[in-house]
Amino acid sequence: MIRVNLLPQKKQARRGGGASADTGGDGGSQLWLAVVLGALLVEVIALLFVYKTMNDQLAVVTKKNKEIQDTTEEIGRQMANHEQMKAQLKALRDREDAIQRLQAARTGPTSALLELSKILTPGRGPTVDRDKIEQLKRDNPIAVPNANWDTRRLWLLHYEEDQRNVKLSGMARDGEDVSEFLRRLTLSEFFAEVKLLPATKAMDATSRIELVKFEMSAKAKY
Repeated sequence: MIRVNLLPQKKQARRGGGASADTGGDGGSQLWLAVVLGALLVEVIALLFVYKTMNDQLAVVTKKNKEIQDTTEEIGRQMANHEQMKAQLKALRDREDAIQRLQAARTGPTSALLELSKILTPGRGPTVDRDKIEQLKRDNPIAVPNANWDTRRLWLLHYEEDQRNVKLSGMARDGEDVSEFLRRLTLSEFFAEVKLLPATKAMDATSRIELVKFEMSAKAKY
């Protein structure tokens, strides 16, 4: 008689079935873990991209702020030296003005005397712009100098200048000669504010000719 022991086989079958169930559970866990790791990897990559973008933007902003700061500091340095530069510039201008005044004081009176010599030279006249003369001929002909005036009819006796204030006096044959001299002096580019002071008549002791004694004031321009 043959005996068959079924109990161990059932136990083994149960063990086999348990092994199959365990294998299916491990596969699901691995798949879930892969999905989680993939999601984490994508999130990390996204975060790294965002971080790099923001870091680049921060670098640009930092660079601009540095440039603005450098510009502000440069302006601050310039402003700090502004008063000193103004003082130096004023000193240079004052020195230049002083040199010009000295130069004018050295050559100015000579120029004024040469201009008077021209005015009183036959055939010559005051230094004046030609266009101005042409305009005077149209607007006020009597203000134009007389080219035929005999300059020997008037002579200067005194010339004085102080701080460009000029006083001169002389003698003339008559009032028309004084007027012609006044006209020329007024048009000259070397004189301004020409004024005729009260004139008087005087008798020349030698020729016994009645003359006009005149005085004028003016400002020398140089």
